Amino acid sequence: MASDPALSESPQVQTALTAVEMACQDGKITAGAVENIRCWLTENRYRDYRESVLRHISDQQWQKLDDVFWTIIPFGTGGRRGRMYEIGSNAINDRTIGESAQGLADYVVQYHGGKKSLSCAIAYDTRHRSRHFTELCAEIMVAAGINVYLLDDYRATPQLSFAVRHLQCDCGIMVTASHNPPSDNAVKVYWSSGAQVLPPHDKAIIEGVMNCQEIKRANFEQALADGQVEIVTDRIDAAYIDAASECRFPGPRDVRILYSPLHGVGEAAVVPLLQRDGFEDVVVYEPHRQPNGDFPNVPGHVSNPENKAVFEKPIEQARQEGFDLIMATDPDCDRLGVAAPLGTDSKGPWSTFTGNQIAALLANFILDKAAAAGTINDQSYVVKTLVTSELVRRIATAHQVRCVGDLLVGFKYIAETMDHEGPENFLYGCEESHGYLVGSYARDKDGAVACMLMSELAAELKAKGQSMHDYLGELYRQHGLHREDLINVFMEGSEGMAAMKSLMKAFRENPPRSLGGMTVAYVRDYESQTRTTLGDSPVVDSLQGPVGNLIILDMMEEGNYVAVRPSGTEPKVKFYIFTRLDAIESQDLEAADTRLIDRIAALEEDVRDFARISVV
Repeated sequence: MASDPALSESPQVQTALTAVEMACQDGKITAGAVENIRCWLTENRYRDYRESVLRHISDQQWQKLDDVFWTIIPFGTGGRRGRMYEIGSNAINDRTIGESAQGLADYVVQYHGGKKSLSCAIAYDTRHRSRHFTELCAEIMVAAGINVYLLDDYRATPQLSFAVRHLQCDCGIMVTASHNPPSDNAVKVYWSSGAQVLPPHDKAIIEGVMNCQEIKRANFEQALADGQVEIVTDRIDAAYIDAASECRFPGPRDVRILYSPLHGVGEAAVVPLLQRDGFEDVVVYEPHRQPNGDFPNVPGHVSNPENKAVFEKPIEQARQEGFDLIMATDPDCDRLGVAAPLGTDSKGPWSTFTGNQIAALLANFILDKAAAAGTINDQSYVVKTLVTSELVRRIATAHQVRCVGDLLVGFKYIAETMDHEGPENFLYGCEESHGYLVGSYARDKDGAVACMLMSELAAELKAKGQSMHDYLGELYRQHGLHREDLINVFMEGSEGMAAMKSLMKAFRENPPRSLGGMTVAYVRDYESQTRTTLGDSPVVDSLQGPVGNLIILDMMEEGNYVAVRPSGTEPKVKFYIFTRLDAIESQDLEAADTRLIDRIAALEEDVRDFARISVV
């Protein structure tokens, strides 16, 4: 973008830029940060932030300046997400959120041409500044001629997805950073389908965001008075509960439930839905009940239901008071975590379930119920991602149901598959990161409906005198024991990005020939669309599937593999480890489990060693 000559020639700006150049020469700041700081000091579109940038330079806050300027915060799997800070191209602030909303608004107007009536649904969670960013986004939409339907209270992401569809909106915005730390916030951007934006819309929106010059805003209070912003919280609450409750199955409801919203929005969706479904004994865990963006009573202040530690205190209460099931949803209530007694005695030992285990439990329950209801036909299907357990596929096959499983990470791809394959035949979608969906009322994962279905399963098993862990054991004996694990390697800042690229390059160009004592047979590279058979003379074949930055290393032993991908929402590389024994080897579950635990440990050790060597 062109600089403003008056600013470029300003003595104060010139002095600051000289200081920045010197800091770069001294290794205190990266070249990328220098370039972005120059833009924010000399381009008129950043005029409102200039004094703050100058102050940071004057105070020689080089590390902070590098952190927030070294790159331009990207659109990941769910939108634009990161740490909040008052300035910076790599931070969440009024400018980067404003650019995101402006880019979306401009594209929606352009895409629909002369359409007279355009609308956008907006919702927000309990994070710091979520309400502020919501108002900012609403002002930008109204200024672009787009009416806003606002859920003006803490509400769940799946309710926003539902609202977009129910109100026939052209787009939607959810202000949330999901399960990220309290320092973070974000916007998730939705298209008229109720799904997060997909090609070609995502690329066009990103282009608009990157080229955004002026952020045009209306006055929020005036827009509200004029009806350009309409508050629809109660209306959507009622319609959402009506639609989501249609996904229930008949059966017993006698089960004691302890539920934690992890300081997020979940209570407003989960509790009414469970009550509508006939569950009368539902207690909200008080220490996690208060909506609070600091997540004060959650270990590490990270409200992630994938983390076993968030269940430790609730389990203590559950054992003392005789609960049968504990469920927790993340701050925007699109993910579910579960804990249950190992046996039928609630006062005995408890254990949590992984996202893959929950996926399998719900898959079998849903397909059993669908079969009993006679709603399965030869077109019925379930959907999962490439890094979700193949146990889901095996369960589907046993029910004579097709499984679409070659999807990249991101629930938007499950939503895309629903609309491509036909929502009328969709039975269930899941991903290993604790995201689940049934029905066609929304196009995003729904922690509330997952809570409802898990409660139904728990009640049915209680009536039979069976624990949920024993039920999972039956699935393992039938389909083979599956054990998965996830390694997160954080690589923050500009150095971290370089390390990530180096690591992915190593896996592509010089992959390990063995991991955990097992021979690596094939390497699937979804970016280059190749499948390489390793050996003395490697053979490269074409690979059918989605295109993305994902590598899977298949071991010689079928069902054992490692997937590697950079996160689309956080500065880290994720290593997914999958192990399996066949059904015959899985009848003695204790012995089989010991084998796979040892196998996972060996795989993890070798993966970490390879990663450490590759990024040096």
